[in-house]
Amino acid sequence: MERRIFIKQTSAVLGSLILVPSLVHGTNVSNVSRMPNLQTNPISKTKKTLAIAMWDFSWILRHHRYGEFENWEKVISGLAERGYNAIRMDVMPQFVVSTKEGKIIDEFRSVKKDWKPCLWGNDYTMSFRPREALLEFLPLCKKYGIKVGLATWFSPHNTGRNDIFTEEGGLVRAWSETLEFLKDNDLLDNIIYVDILNEYPVNHGFDWLKEELNKRSDIKQFKLNNPEAHMPDLEAKKGNALQVAFHNQFMKDTIKSLKVKFPELEFFASYDSGVALEDIDLSEQAALDYHVWFQHTNKILNINEIASRDQTQDLRKHNNDLYAYWGENKKQLVSWMEGRIDNIANKAKQNKLVCGNTEGWGPVAWYDHPELDWRWTKESAEICIDLAKKHENYKFICTSNFTHPQFKGIWDDVAWHKKITDLIKR
Repeated sequence: MERRIFIKQTSAVLGSLILVPSLVHGTNVSNVSRMPNLQTNPISKTKKTLAIAMWDFSWILRHHRYGEFENWEKVISGLAERGYNAIRMDVMPQFVVSTKEGKIIDEFRSVKKDWKPCLWGNDYTMSFRPREALLEFLPLCKKYGIKVGLATWFSPHNTGRNDIFTEEGGLVRAWSETLEFLKDNDLLDNIIYVDILNEYPVNHGFDWLKEELNKRSDIKQFKLNNPEAHMPDLEAKKGNALQVAFHNQFMKDTIKSLKVKFPELEFFASYDSGVALEDIDLSEQAALDYHVWFQHTNKILNINEIASRDQTQDLRKHNNDLYAYWGENKKQLVSWMEGRIDNIANKAKQNKLVCGNTEGWGPVAWYDHPELDWRWTKESAEICIDLAKKHENYKFICTSNFTHPQFKGIWDDVAWHKKITDLIKR
């Protein structure tokens, strides 16, 4: 999960896109039966701010002997003990969904290809059964008072599956079948939202979409290659206008398609600083989840070296130098972060939406190591949560990217979690 490296490699692709409303296939909206009314807990109606844990796909890929998620009930009860009352989790729609021929694959094998310290996901080669897992995991969340935001990175996780990732209508089909599965098993009543793609539009494994973005990286060349393409008036504040138009229209069409079939659910896509706030069309989205970290300043000393997890480095020096830089420049860095949080809240307010962060606030990538510590991660959370709480529409807030039990150094500090989640929910 080399997320920051991936962002650097794909940021040139980011900007904007173009597309006609018929782009999203996979659901014939005129033939879809509406679901019965459900007692749901939509994120837009949240009164008190939720302390939401950034849980990804580790909940299933570390659910094995010796894995930190081996005992789901123990971990979920532990999360509740720490004061969290919501999670954002990867529901793995890319593995719940059937093949094009309609075959359900019950089990997948995820191969661990190296022994580099693993932050998220599986630390060993293992097998997982996504449908069975959801039937067991989601009721436990409800039992312990943990609301659930469904999300996905749509990643293949070295399973060998590739069909759904290149299918033009694959995203809609995967979510439709997954939500139908959950509905059939009475598992939608504890869902607060569906995040269609984490850090849209490029930090995911939906290859078809990334290929379409790449085609539009050069507007002049795209016009030459597609002389019949519909080219509306394009405008973007910062990104490639053609790409911006495309990814905004694609998301609007995707949400519209899913809303027809699941009107009681609320949908949005999460973003990070790779996309300018000014270039995001929120007209069909239920909330704004925009991830931001101090690391995004690109000024935090040694942060990229630490994030690389290169074990040949002297991390003692990196750690000490980082703290020295942080101490000398904290005022300016906090001012930068306050501006970012204000902009997120204002963007949401302009669109009459709630907002939040399911990922943040100091480092993007950190880990347990005898030569590193968690002080900066904790201090960053305390600072940023205070800043976010100034805005009434900030309704779901994380404490860090590291609220999983595999990050033992911070997970074991129960008192800190209680203190910070109490601040969020106050």
